[in-house]
Amino acid sequence: MDNLPKQIAAEVENVGFALRNLEETMGRQVKTVVELAAMGTFLHNIYNGIENILKQSLKLNKIQMARGENWHKELLTLSVTNGIISEGLSDELYEYLTFRHYFVHAYGFMLEEAPLEPLAQNIPGIWSKFISEVAQSFGVNL
Repeated sequence: MDNLPKQIAAEVENVGFALRNLEETMGRQVKTVVELAAMGTFLHNIYNGIENILKQSLKLNKIQMARGENWHKELLTLSVTNGIISEGLSDELYEYLTFRHYFVHAYGFMLEEAPLEPLAQNIPGIWSKFISEVAQSFGVNL
């Protein structure tokens, strides 16, 4: 991780913290509106961290990012086009981008456990794949 810029290293650390908190929240037997809001927040935090790492990666590669309504989607496309992540991973991340949009525009008390569970269960594996692909694009180990 020493070869990565400090911003990316900090994001990796922050996402790790959010993942641990998400896991703790998922372990609770009964999930009230508070736990569901926490799960949504941690999923949102993790995806934001992923976006921040992708933005930094593009910046390091001197790739200009779009600045319009669709910049979140364009970020994934540019990251694939420039070999930072695979198309398959981009497809998996798109589900979290969709959730991020919903989360930002909804109320926390509107979150339901059924749609959150698979997102929460799958994010550790997706994060591992993401870290692996980003590390490979930088030629470092994470």
